[in-house]
Amino acid sequence: MGENRNPYLIPASIIVAGFLVAFALLYTGGVGITDSRYLRQREDNPPPGGSGQKQPSLVRMPDSSDRILGNPDAPVQIVEFSDLECPYCKQFHATMRQIMNEYGKDGKVAWIYRHYPIAGLHPKAEKEARAAECAFELGGNEKFWAYIDRVFEITPSNNGLADEELPNIAEHVGLNRKAFVDCLVSGKHASRIASDIEDALNAGAEGTPYSVVIVGGKNFYPVGGALPFTQMKTIVDQALAGSL
Repeated sequence: MGENRNPYLIPASIIVAGFLVAFALLYTGGVGITDSRYLRQREDNPPPGGSGQKQPSLVRMPDSSDRILGNPDAPVQIVEFSDLECPYCKQFHATMRQIMNEYGKDGKVAWIYRHYPIAGLHPKAEKEARAAECAFELGGNEKFWAYIDRVFEITPSNNGLADEELPNIAEHVGLNRKAFVDCLVSGKHASRIASDIEDALNAGAEGTPYSVVIVGGKNFYPVGGALPFTQMKTIVDQALAGSL
């Protein structure tokens, strides 16, 4: 009976295992994509596949409608697509805070936050994204950033933040609780979240966190995954030096 074993059984199992590993890496966002072929994507050198292929240069350019931390006219702009219940986004949020502490005060880097809640993984994330937009409506850019800072500070991630914490966070950052709850239950900011998701997909996002580094308003470099501070610092330094 041992001689009748299917010779394709072992290779097939290896293929399946490889697929599962690739799937895990794609959807956890835990691996930073640092391959130079992926980082070096310029507007004037699109990838093969024609103009219809999704690519970083299709990201919506930052403007006054965005949630921006730092100098809006900074030579380096980092557009981040994030999910408030993603554990890797939580890590990367801390990294980006370090980046802004080092480069933001001199006006060299702007951080643009856009929503990319992945409902299939984190069903609570879309509501939390709307909550952040309510914070912006009631308190402007300052309260928006304070709100998402606090969410990432207290959430255990992966749908671990209780819904009742959302108005508590609003009060914590100095917003009127009733006005916040009224805004949140109205669902009025759902269209903005949907627009950000569409933008993320157009720009090539396949998971979170996903960022597009825009240099000089014309060169676009995708960065996938929760890169640590040292790697992000290298990217920013190279971008500022014109050697990315």
